[in-house]
Amino acid sequence: MAVTEGSGNVFADLGLSNPLERQAKADIAIHIEFLIKKAGWTQAQAAKRMGINQPDVSDIVRGRLTGFTLDRLFDCLNRLDQYVRAT
Repeated sequence: MAVTEGSGNVFADLGLSNPLERQAKADIAIHIEFLIKKAGWTQAQAAKRMGINQPDVSDIVRGRLTGFTLDRLFDCLNRLDQYVRAT
């Protein structure tokens, strides 16, 4: 069986558009899910804290990120007391 080593970005490996942005969104979504689980919140509680609705939280934790910009995900992190700054 032939094995091909990936680049570290599955979105680039699949030839999808904007692979760096897609990877950044996925990383943020994973961190948001971690914070929600760590706090023991329901999706409704997390939604209230982030200023979004529960179905949006469901989309984030399921990785359905098409409707989310990086800025919107950063805002969710900020509302969870995670402060993001550019370097």
